[in-house]
Amino acid sequence: MILAVANQKGGVGKTTTSINLGAYLTRLGRSVLVVDCDPQANATTALGIDRRRVEGRSLYEVLTGELAFEQIVLRTAIDGLDLAPSSPTLAGAEVELVEAGAFETRFRELIRPTALRWDYTLLDCPPSLGVLTANALVAADGVIVPVQCEYLALEGLAQLMRTIELVRRRANPGLRVAGLVLTMYDSRTNLSQQVAEEVRTHFPDTFQVAIPRTIRLGEAPSFGQTILEYDPASRGAAAYNALAEELVARLEGAAGGVA
Repeated sequence: MILAVANQKGGVGKTTTSINLGAYLTRLGRSVLVVDCDPQANATTALGIDRRRVEGRSLYEVLTGELAFEQIVLRTAIDGLDLAPSSPTLAGAEVELVEAGAFETRFRELIRPTALRWDYTLLDCPPSLGVLTANALVAADGVIVPVQCEYLALEGLAQLMRTIELVRRRANPGLRVAGLVLTMYDSRTNLSQQVAEEVRTHFPDTFQVAIPRTIRLGEAPSFGQTILEYDPASRGAAAYNALAEELVARLEGAAGGVA
């Protein structure tokens, strides 16, 4: 199953969710591939991969036809968790994809056949609804939407949902919302509780677990580690473990196994 982790707002926890959810899915015996679709390459560095190591061997080279997708996939320090890295050169891909024509289906054509070898592929999308995110949505089976528990959290969600519906109608009728994930939740504040309640009211498919705002989750990427490696006893680790279990129960329970 291929899942795009998407929200056009920045700083809501897309990369944090992609790498940590991926790590805990491996704890459940699932093979996982994280595809870094963001030119900032934060998922790449957060998984301990030096950007210099992927120069000339990143997602950009796949999209431009220089390399096959399987040629760029790297193992990470976590058994069962692999990475298709990004690099800053990916920033130029949007223009090149538009010029090449049929730009919204490039991921589906070049990435999807190989990505289906893993139980779960997580597409870590950039903070925009541009060409790269559109490609991810066309290639995906479902979308996970991280939502920050702060003021204006719902701003932009309607636009994202319209984009998902547009992609469903035009290019990917099987696309569905796998769930919304509440991130940076602080149970001590009324604001977090109010935002969580409002999101759950408007979007019933929101996951039950909320990812807490913790220093440890913020620190882990600077060491090139997931929270599973950095502090498996932390609240953030427990939350992503619970999210992985809830995701598997929701998707595999409904489908009778991994799609």
